[in-house]
Amino acid sequence: MRHGKKINHLSRKSGHRKLMLANLACSLIEHKRINTTVAKAKALRQYVEPLVTKSKEDSTHNRRIVFSYLRNKYAVTELFREVASKVGDRPGGYTRIIKLGNRLGDNADMAMIELVDFNELYNGGKKEEKKGRSRRGKSKKAETAPVAEAPVVEETPVAEAPAVEESNEDKAEA
Repeated sequence: MRHGKKINHLSRKSGHRKLMLANLACSLIEHKRINTTVAKAKALRQYVEPLVTKSKEDSTHNRRIVFSYLRNKYAVTELFREVASKVGDRPGGYTRIIKLGNRLGDNADMAMIELVDFNELYNGGKKEEKKGRSRRGKSKKAETAPVAEAPVVEETPVAEAPAVEESNEDKAEA
């Protein structure tokens, strides 16, 4: 029975497991999506989501905590700059796991794990734009100002000259 055993050991010793998850997390942050097995993807999700949450608040303390997990200063910089700016308003759920089927060699279940905000397919193919929010109410002047209507001007359509088509006989004679 596995009562109270929340972590998947992935058939590895603790040092190997920690370094493997750190390398997977660095690759995920750098490339925004990686292919791996389903078990590793689920373990990686538990490993990387608290780090993304820490990156929302950029402080020296949080950077040192994240660096102790990732052990890669380039990944930490990328996480605190690009990733944190995209996920700033998201309350959680920063990663998505999509199952891909089985691997040819050993029939292992494969999955793609990706950062949610960096997928243009699910965002409707458009880049996310920042929306400025204001707590102030709208100005009363803007509500009471009359809207001037523009005069409607009708344009006369311009007649086009009919296109002259050459018949097949004319082409044959030429």
